Amino acid sequence: MTSQIYLDGVNRSFDGFKAINNLSLTVDKGELRAIIGPNGAGKTTMMDIITGKTRPDSGEVFWNEKVDLTRIDEAGSARLGIGRKFQKPTVFETLTVEDNIALALKDDRSVFATLFHRQTAADATKITELLELVKLEPERARLAADLSHGQKQWLEIGMLLAQDPELLLVDEPAAGMTDAETMRTADLLKDIAGQHTVIVVEHDMEFVRALDCKVTVLHQGHVLAEGNLDHVSANPEVIEVYLGR
Repeated sequence: MTSQIYLDGVNRSFDGFKAINNLSLTVDKGELRAIIGPNGAGKTTMMDIITGKTRPDSGEVFWNEKVDLTRIDEAGSARLGIGRKFQKPTVFETLTVEDNIALALKDDRSVFATLFHRQTAADATKITELLELVKLEPERARLAADLSHGQKQWLEIGMLLAQDPELLLVDEPAAGMTDAETMRTADLLKDIAGQHTVIVVEHDMEFVRALDCKVTVLHQGHVLAEGNLDHVSANPEVIEVYLGR
């Protein structure tokens, strides 16, 4: 398999605190990976480094085995095909579900340009495909403000997918969702993986179990354990620092 993301010996300190400590991690192209760990384990800083928001103090970070991500900023990482979804959904609440997806499709991201853009047949097909994928086709004419929390999360994932990223970094998508929404979100991310690489940072163990993928446990800025959820859950160190709290 070709590695999409490759980190080796990565370190990052903030005011003497080692947020990332000799972190080495590889995620393959098309893989679905869950990242878990206690607060302060380095999960957010790891995503900041991958997206060019934070520069590591040392170590290697490569994209598709050839692009040095330590030399790329956030705008550059987006152009490479790295999409990031933060925990709180950010959708255009005064626009319809369909218009949110249409806005994300455009090269010119301004609302003015989108509203006066003549939609092509290819655009219309792509919008419908994305709405069907994120299970929001019946809601396409609704205002985004009227959606449930879970539906807003799916809409934002659809907006990310409209930009056709190779990698999606998804931060705690199950937070605040109902049980039904949580399971539906797991199914959605499994559907997306393969065509896209998906890295999910999550606390909800039921959600991680539903993802049914390889799990990486971070602790104090480095990898503590890796494997399926049953394997890492049985690791005495993981139980001590994370699961046994």
